[in-house]
Amino acid sequence: MSLPHIPDPMPGDAAAADAIETVIVPRARDLGDFEVRRALPSAQRQMIGPFIFFDQMGPVLMRAGLGLDVRPHPHIGLSTVTWVFDGVIQHKDSLGSDMPIKPGELNWMTAGKGIVHSERTPSPQRTAGQKIYGIQSWVALPRIHEDTLPGFEHINDAQLPLLEDAGRKVRIIAGGLFGTRSPVRTHSDLFYAEITLEAGARLPVPAEHEERGIYVADGSIVVSGERHESGRLLVLKPGDEIVVGTETGARFMLLGGEPMDGPRHIWWNFVSSSREKIDAAKEDWKRARFDIVPGDEKEFIPLPD
Repeated sequence: MSLPHIPDPMPGDAAAADAIETVIVPRARDLGDFEVRRALPSAQRQMIGPFIFFDQMGPVLMRAGLGLDVRPHPHIGLSTVTWVFDGVIQHKDSLGSDMPIKPGELNWMTAGKGIVHSERTPSPQRTAGQKIYGIQSWVALPRIHEDTLPGFEHINDAQLPLLEDAGRKVRIIAGGLFGTRSPVRTHSDLFYAEITLEAGARLPVPAEHEERGIYVADGSIVVSGERHESGRLLVLKPGDEIVVGTETGARFMLLGGEPMDGPRHIWWNFVSSSREKIDAAKEDWKRARFDIVPGDEKEFIPLPD
């Protein structure tokens, strides 16, 4: 399937030349053998559309015998979105889901009123060692869905639409883009895609959604004559249709959607429009009222002080 043609902005277009509202440089966090770079939430911006949390995991080469071990922990009021470029991660949750995620596949877990999950390196990859690189994001749920029943959906790479032509590849992860939709069920109007461009390729970014962001994962991109290196989140101004190019090749994530229905509170792994719901979730985790993760019951992450 080919990408539809979208006219480039005219040269000298003042709107196109000033289309970037904010550039966010993620802050790095060292988790021992693993580093993450957090782009959202930041001091400059809490959300882009419903995306309220955006972490780059790695890249890191885990030596033989080492692995990722995110012990069981709870969530409310959001969906977690796991996308890996390299490596395999084993997801388990309190619904009984037990699913490895590989490059090109999607794990979409909806916490709703409450869920517990863990993410670990599977035994074969732990024994042999592996490179891990990917994106972990959270999508805040609209108020009417914050208390929905929890759920989990795994979509393999063959099910996710791939648009490609002229040195451009667009993998639609969630929502709709360029007239094509992902099969994953979402609770709000959003879009999320992985884009790869060969050297010299250019891609127009549609302007139909009010809030849009570009996260540069590899290489560098050029927007309106300005180069942006990897590890940068660009927040685009509403209404401006821009063109992203690259001189050497690049991979970036395109994300966003319609503004949320009001502000959100975020504390640890909890997101809600209500501070009271977050306080209740704290108490429930402290008193072991959340469900356990079958097959991963021996450990958990305690409530932060």
